[in-house]
Amino acid sequence: MKALLRNILAATAVSLPLALGTGSCHSVESWDNDVYGNFDALWKILDEHYCFFADKDIDWEETGARYRAAIKPDWDATLLFAHCADMLDELRDGHTNLISWFDVSYYRKWWSDYPQNFDLRLVQEHYLGFDYTTGSGFMYKYLEDRKVGYVRYGSFTSPVSHSFIDNMMLTMKEADGMIFDVRDNSGGDLTNVEKIVSHFITERTLGGYISHKTGPGHDDFSEPYPFYYDTADGHVRWLKPVIVLTNRSTYSAANNFVSAMKGLPQVAVAGTTTGGGSGMPFSSELPCGWSVRFSASPVYDADMNLTENGIAPTPGGEVQLDPEKALQGIDTMLEFAIEALNRIAQQNKPKNVKEL
Repeated sequence: MKALLRNILAATAVSLPLALGTGSCHSVESWDNDVYGNFDALWKILDEHYCFFADKDIDWEETGARYRAAIKPDWDATLLFAHCADMLDELRDGHTNLISWFDVSYYRKWWSDYPQNFDLRLVQEHYLGFDYTTGSGFMYKYLEDRKVGYVRYGSFTSPVSHSFIDNMMLTMKEADGMIFDVRDNSGGDLTNVEKIVSHFITERTLGGYISHKTGPGHDDFSEPYPFYYDTADGHVRWLKPVIVLTNRSTYSAANNFVSAMKGLPQVAVAGTTTGGGSGMPFSSELPCGWSVRFSASPVYDADMNLTENGIAPTPGGEVQLDPEKALQGIDTMLEFAIEALNRIAQQNKPKNVKEL
């Protein structure tokens, strides 16, 4: 994983102020600091470095020509920003942001067009009884009457230690299995993904593959190279069944976590397809000082499936939150996971959980 992070940093560390180059043989361009120059700079930066044009079937030439033709030379900064943001929305990518001193663009339809499928108060009140342990971004409790451990990790921005995970897992040692809830987790630090996954494996495990841009062409990518997760030697490892709960707002680093966990033999995923957003980011700057951030390096799972568009539940694991039952204090997604773990325990199924 350290090698993965080094490669990510190498792909994203350079932010060029007015122009971008991919090598000594690639010409350097510059643009005027006016509405057309800033628009052209934005379009060209994306054209040379964005990584999902083909996967999303986007004709970037046509898109740029259409939006450029609509520009008026007397537009002020706010009008130009809104117009550029609309063009970026056509990428359908929550990792793509145009950032100015007065606004930040953000594509929301990757989650806003879907049911939320999560209510924190519902879980806290009706399953945890407002009695639970918190720390390092976690909220957890052993549900003794249901014989399962419940773990919620709200954000991968929250740093976590191996000793904290050890203690959390030990409180659930009598459980038949664990529910790891990452609904509404919008991502964060990939090193936290590595650390948590290491407690669910006993040997070095293939996490997936990553490619990086090698030139300005839309198809100029390196061969995918693998990254691995190492086991947390000397710490508690959880090898009982695990069900990871997801919704559409499980995104970015959380999406990477679900991808890694789904590949483990004792893990199943329940809920709905995640929001995706696994492309590694790249940043650059326009002549006017605005910055742009977007996906530049595609990430694949261990079976070489692109993870950008989300991770589907394990077969048989698709389940939604029923709003009417939620009013009665029932989280139908959480109930599904609890009952599945209880059923696995009662049937003495092997630890390989590949369908629900």
